[in-house]
Amino acid sequence: MTSTAYFDGVTDRYSGITVTSQEEPCDRDKFKEKLLESLKKWASEERRCIWFKVNINDASWVPILADVGFNFHHARDDFVMMYKWLPLDRSANLPPACHTNLGVGGLVLNSKNEMLVVTEKHFDYPHWKLPGGYVERGENIKDAAIREVKEETNVDAEFDSMVTLRHTHNAMFGNSDIYVVVMLKATSDEITKSDLEIKACRWMDVNEFLNHPDVHEFNRFIVRQALDLKNRKIKFDLQKNTVKIASFVRDITCLTVEDIEN
Repeated sequence: MTSTAYFDGVTDRYSGITVTSQEEPCDRDKFKEKLLESLKKWASEERRCIWFKVNINDASWVPILADVGFNFHHARDDFVMMYKWLPLDRSANLPPACHTNLGVGGLVLNSKNEMLVVTEKHFDYPHWKLPGGYVERGENIKDAAIREVKEETNVDAEFDSMVTLRHTHNAMFGNSDIYVVVMLKATSDEITKSDLEIKACRWMDVNEFLNHPDVHEFNRFIVRQALDLKNRKIKFDLQKNTVKIASFVRDITCLTVEDIEN
């Protein structure tokens, strides 16, 4: 247990401070006094934004932080991030909390020109669609598509091309939503559906899918787009690259356009 009069925190490049409750524990009955003294110190140092990363085990800090003007920014399963903007001469200039969900669908084709389709358990109006789901934190789009196909149908597949994406708003949790569709080549044929999520899955002829009454028009559009790309011998690849600027290093994925070899 720390006995200093102030929270140390970690200084960021924007002259802000981040205090993590697990790294600087403090009894609840001493927390407010120490917080107020720290805020006075940070204001005198002309700090900008003060962040508190509060672990779920230290949730008693949350109402105290809120009482002295901290707001919520974002949260995960085991913590909430709260902030207080100190400068009085300008408004907070902070990046928004995550506001967009990223989903992926796999258009999986086999050697018979059949596509892998599923119906989900929890829809009130069952319809045939592509297997897919949400991309996990730190996961590449193409890897997410392959994983979701495997989890839902047990079919193995490899990446071929990106097909299209759609962008919409006011989706789950009020977020915007991006849905990326990639074309995959099946490397196995036997289907074993996930009983947790999937009501039915099967291989369906592409033409049957395009004319099936239980297929949404957007899903027909996806398939037509994929067929058009194949006919025009165009492939949208997703290439991994690394950006290095001084000490800043980040892996990125870029969309590239390639001609399909005959």
